[in-house]
Amino acid sequence: MSTKLDLLSAQLKLAIGAHVTKLDVALNEISIECKVDNLLEVCAKLRDHAELKFEQLIDLCGVDYSDYKEGQWEGARYAVVLHLLSVSLNQRVRLRVFAQDEDFPVLPTLVDMWPVANWYEREAFDLFGIMFENHPDLRRILTDYGFVGHPFRKDFPMIGNVEMRYDPEQQRVIYQPVSIDMRNNVPRVIRGEGFHNG
Repeated sequence: MSTKLDLLSAQLKLAIGAHVTKLDVALNEISIECKVDNLLEVCAKLRDHAELKFEQLIDLCGVDYSDYKEGQWEGARYAVVLHLLSVSLNQRVRLRVFAQDEDFPVLPTLVDMWPVANWYEREAFDLFGIMFENHPDLRRILTDYGFVGHPFRKDFPMIGNVEMRYDPEQQRVIYQPVSIDMRNNVPRVIRGEGFHNG
């Protein structure tokens, strides 16, 4: 591990060590985990601590671990991963936190801490169904308002649940169950004359 990563690891342990459940260094990056109950406190320390200064949230995404390690994963199903950047100290850290309830995953919103979290959290809600408590405007952002389900969940059907089409009789867009005919996806090989295998 480089001296810079050693120093950052030490600073993280000093500032938030009591709340960090895991700290890994891989590929010259530090990843930490904390419990959902400590998320707001950990994020505030990461942002405000003089030796950390992670003033920018550069990404927040949802993750579904239900099929991770070929189904051998035994931890919680849904997580949110944050990528934080300190411009002033030129350092990065990744923070992962797992939602405790698989049926209704909920995490506190980070919009008050980093306003950019607004659309990232809406995306995680839309695609994974992860709820963010006290979010100012938690609604779909990428799928249609009438969309059923959350398409990045591992158990979401590849063809979806409903399809949208324009009905000329009703003169409006309607939703109906998916009506895709099953087909053979094995390619047929057609060889021209004169082709020989030799």
